[in-house]
Amino acid sequence: MTERTVRVEIPDRYRQAVIPHIMVDDADAAIDFYQRAFGAREDFRIDAPDGGILHAEITVGRSVLMLGDAGADDAEAASFAAPTSLGGGTSVTLHVFVPDVDSLAERAEAAGAEILQPPKDMFHGDRTVILKDPSGHIWVFLTHIEEVSQEELRRRLATAGRPDPV
Repeated sequence: MTERTVRVEIPDRYRQAVIPHIMVDDADAAIDFYQRAFGAREDFRIDAPDGGILHAEITVGRSVLMLGDAGADDAEAASFAAPTSLGGGTSVTLHVFVPDVDSLAERAEAAGAEILQPPKDMFHGDRTVILKDPSGHIWVFLTHIEEVSQEELRRRLATAGRPDPV
């Protein structure tokens, strides 16, 4: 009797999220930084035949992040670029909820992250830090501190002189 495997449409690991896939100039160094700064766990990697990392996955908190070296596969080089090749800018910000944003910010800064906004309580009910990693990616780490209704959010935005988000 042969064993049959049940086909899973979406693996549990990817079930509840859009999975960011970032490109960097030195994926090995980036993974090392993410481990030191964010407590990331490396789940696996596929080395490129001629050096570098073709594909790797790490977990930061409960979030999966895919990454690789921007130049590791010539066929994909035209499609994927690291922020450094874009003049240092990026069009994506990575948001991750963590239990203690303050300690993460301290650890990240000590590991080499640039703090763009120090941890502070925000109008939307989260304590938030914004930082840039050495690869040029922007991260927003949040610790949820209170539930904020849409009405209260609108009130807080109006008090701060910000437009209504809805």
